Amino acid sequence: MTDHQEQPQQPYYPPRPPYEPDRGPYEPFTEPIAAQPSAAEPFTTEHGTTIWPSGGHGGHGGHVPPAGPAPAPVPGPRRRAKRGVGLMAAVAIAAAAVGGGTATLVQQLAADPATTSASAPVAGTNVAARGAGTVAGVAEAVSPSIVEISAASNSGKSTGSGVIITSGGEIVTNNHVISGASEITVRLDDGRTFPAEVVGTDPDKDLALIELKGASGLKAASLGSSKDVKVGDEVVAIGSPEGLTGTVTSGIVSALDRDVTVAKDEDQGQGQRQYDPRQGWPFEFGGQQFNGDTGSSKTTYKALQTDASLNPGNSGGALINMNGEIIGINSAMYSPSSSSGSTAGSVGLGFAIPIDTVKADLDDLRSGGDS
Repeated sequence: MTDHQEQPQQPYYPPRPPYEPDRGPYEPFTEPIAAQPSAAEPFTTEHGTTIWPSGGHGGHGGHVPPAGPAPAPVPGPRRRAKRGVGLMAAVAIAAAAVGGGTATLVQQLAADPATTSASAPVAGTNVAARGAGTVAGVAEAVSPSIVEISAASNSGKSTGSGVIITSGGEIVTNNHVISGASEITVRLDDGRTFPAEVVGTDPDKDLALIELKGASGLKAASLGSSKDVKVGDEVVAIGSPEGLTGTVTSGIVSALDRDVTVAKDEDQGQGQRQYDPRQGWPFEFGGQQFNGDTGSSKTTYKALQTDASLNPGNSGGALINMNGEIIGINSAMYSPSSSSGSTAGSVGLGFAIPIDTVKADLDDLRSGGDS
């Protein structure tokens, strides 16, 4: 006969509420239980669970009926937070331990989906936008206002540049570009050509004003100020060196108030002045002569010095700041000759008449100047 062994009874533990991350660790169960009856009889808790006491030692133990479905937990008196907020709090703690990149991800996840789904517009760069402040932007804005000037005289034909200052066709250039010319032809940036006539000249400042015949609706350049120019300012030069219309170069202002001496060329009206147009107009600087003999009749003016590449044909063209404003009229450049007699390229030594000097002289030029 097989002995019957009594199985030990397991103590009863009331069911725990579901785990909630934001509520922290479980608190002890403190719900009061009704007074129990005598050990011989079963008793029922307030949750509706019946507990059967075990039998005495050596006898048959009390029978525990099969357990039914677990009763639904009774909500506690504590306030329940939203599960999403608790989850994000847990993720935020982990993010703080990993680093700033994860923390940023947490902020994005916690944000309103409607906000994060819309992408912000991407601003274009200055170069892509072709705006002010870039060489490309300046060239695009100012090139329509820069022209090529061809001047024919008894001594030959020379090429220079000019700047349109009115929509009707007034153009500022150097006096030495058109001095002594019997015929002047101007080519615009769009390829159109117009004849021009001299309005006034000022040999002392190496300035001249010409006007196109039959032109209208032209794009005039914006004249800036040269008094605020600083050494190191970025600049753009536009002109027609060697007849290459609309050539754009860039550099900086390398010095201010340089004393530049040029020929007044009082006798070129008769076409008697001879110089090599491949070398540019002769001038003096620092007690030295460049590009040939300046002659006996000279004039000196204060100039802006630039390292923007200038070559023969840039004379009369524009020196421009990065806002697209004209700050000078290019007038002289050093072009050293090689032993074979051909000219070398720009060596970064160019000079421009300050635009404030030009603006102060405009009324005199329009009235005929010294011509």
